[in-house]
Amino acid sequence: MSPAGRSRSTEPTETTNGRSHNGKKSGSTTRRPQKGHTASFVVVANRLPVDRVTNPDGSADWRSSPGGLVTALEPVLRAQGGAWIGWTGAAEEDLDPFDHDGIEIVPVALSAQEIRDYYEGFSNATLWPLYHDVVAHPEFHREWWDAYRRVNRRFAERAAEVAEPGAIVWVHDYQLQLVPEILRELRPDLKIGYFLHIPFPPTELFQQLPWRREIVEGLLGADLVGFQTTGGAQNFARLVRQRAHHPTQRGSIELPDGRRVLTRAYPISIQTREFFELASQPETAARAEQVRHDVGDPKYLFLGVDRLDYTKGIYQRLRAFGELISDGSLDPEDAAFVQVANPSRERVEEYKKLRDDIERLVGRLNGEIGVLGRPVINYMHTSYGREDMAALYRAADVMVVTPLRDGMNLVAKEYIACRQADDGALVLSEFAGAARELRQAYMINPYDINQMKARMLEAATDSPRNKARRMRILRRQVFDHDIDRWATNFLDDLNDFARSR
Repeated sequence: MSPAGRSRSTEPTETTNGRSHNGKKSGSTTRRPQKGHTASFVVVANRLPVDRVTNPDGSADWRSSPGGLVTALEPVLRAQGGAWIGWTGAAEEDLDPFDHDGIEIVPVALSAQEIRDYYEGFSNATLWPLYHDVVAHPEFHREWWDAYRRVNRRFAERAAEVAEPGAIVWVHDYQLQLVPEILRELRPDLKIGYFLHIPFPPTELFQQLPWRREIVEGLLGADLVGFQTTGGAQNFARLVRQRAHHPTQRGSIELPDGRRVLTRAYPISIQTREFFELASQPETAARAEQVRHDVGDPKYLFLGVDRLDYTKGIYQRLRAFGELISDGSLDPEDAAFVQVANPSRERVEEYKKLRDDIERLVGRLNGEIGVLGRPVINYMHTSYGREDMAALYRAADVMVVTPLRDGMNLVAKEYIACRQADDGALVLSEFAGAARELRQAYMINPYDINQMKARMLEAATDSPRNKARRMRILRRQVFDHDIDRWATNFLDDLNDFARSR
């Protein structure tokens, strides 16, 4: 695989044992009306756990989406005859529920206007920048808020229809923060959990939101509100005390009606063993060698893998690497940087500008410090499958993860999981949620370019003994705390706390 090549297709070409060659489970889908069907375990998320595919005969079908959350919850959903409520990703699509590999798929329809206002607008142009320390300026529009409320009610009403008496309903992420309260009003018998996958901001930032009280009360509809870090849980508890005036003690919030809400940190993780086994395959090792050859067989191969987003610090890390070359700290004959930037929200103006800025920077740096026939920065604005990503992780000497703010950042954990020995080095922003767990990484402040340069150079040139000591501890952490443990801990706490209420 050449990092400079074209994007690999994500469509399956042939399946073996229920999995396509790109690693995504195709499975079986049964379409049937599901009026009156209920489930004891219901997941509510913005997107469904399936992607639409086109078969060789031109017919449409569904396959399981890649991703740790889907993989972790599939066994629970299947064992309990569970249901997943979400949006298909397409506009104006009103589909009946259907069964996919033993999981009830319950689509929620969104109009084109709701996608613009609820999803692209309030979720990603208001909440996303606000919750990421206002790295970009959030926009506040009343019509976006109206759409957000309307769509959240639609999700909640769907969950109320699907959940059987006393069922567990697990609501996910920032797009659906009003669902717990609405669902509580509709179905007070349910055990409701909520997990926020992105950071929760401090009070000083959150109070900019004109609808701050409604968001807080929306979350308090849950029995258990989970965050990526203790800092996020503490920010929420502090906000509840200061703005909603509810007493809090050790993560427990007392509401006027006598109900209690528990808030805790549950750092999300990955399917560690699956990544390790994928990276251990001979084909992956061969791809990793090919990657290194394609970029000139450098002594030091740096790697960045991110969704193209202004919170990820891509511009800063490439600038730091460019300065390491230009000031002579690294020889362009010895070092190369591969940056994968997965396309994201390409209709949003802020993201278009970011892409233009990064591509201009890459062009300038390669023009100034590159050597003939070999750019020092290999930049791909594309998506790769898990096999190719495992090869890139295995090929890299230094993984550079420098978000300006991030809820967790699973790329850092994927890199560690793909190491086949105690080698490699992780440069990690202290503003990533993962920094609380991965303390043996080479920590940096992404706003400090000089420090970033020093730590990137240290990570590349450190002694094998020091690298091995750090990586050994990092690997133990990631293998001991995988996504199955994360899901089990959350659901056990939800069950225990709901029973005691």
